[in-house]
Amino acid sequence: MNKPRILLVDDEQSILTLVEAYLRPEGYELQTATDGEAALAKARAFKPDIIVLDIMLPVKDGLEVLATLRRESSVYVIMLTAKTEETDRVVGLTVGADDYLTKPFSPRELVARIKAALRRLQQPGTEGGKALAFDHLRLDPGSHQVWVDDKLIELTSIEFDLLKVLAEHGGLVLSREQLLERVWGQEYFGDFRVVDVHLGHLRKKLGRRPFIHTVRGVGYRFDPDAK
Repeated sequence: MNKPRILLVDDEQSILTLVEAYLRPEGYELQTATDGEAALAKARAFKPDIIVLDIMLPVKDGLEVLATLRRESSVYVIMLTAKTEETDRVVGLTVGADDYLTKPFSPRELVARIKAALRRLQQPGTEGGKALAFDHLRLDPGSHQVWVDDKLIELTSIEFDLLKVLAEHGGLVLSREQLLERVWGQEYFGDFRVVDVHLGHLRKKLGRRPFIHTVRGVGYRFDPDAK
């Protein structure tokens, strides 16, 4: 069985050394990069399962690296940022990050996030299942494709899984905790706001029909008959 591949990108060698010390005992295959150009080159050659990507990098910053990655692959990306402003975290998720951690962070928490992500990526149930068809929306779990009024919509893996979970529970309100558990996995213990940001991005991609409704103080509900 192939070892999971992790690419660590940070310009602080002390952080790379610390994180490597926690990850190597897990049996992962690791590579590192300390600037944006090197990160892209190693991502293309190494083809990692997960990239841990710092937002503040020399040559090319993490957001520029992430935007380039998203044009080339759907690799799972965990952003690292030393900034505390919520807007910086939101921008990273909007550009295409799957998750984020704010520095200073616990290496044990990063390891837990990576393990949860790998379980999600390796879970066969996320790739198959029965097609879901509504009057204005169609989902094909086998191909991870979505059509709105016969127009193909490009979604990230997490956006697709969020839509699928909501559509499978049409009419029911799912809390952010329930969506985290079903999409990110039971072991995930990150920030609930990742759900809000990914759903906000998903809504924009779905267009003018309000398929996903916010139930204030409770969660989110899917409405296939929205106009």
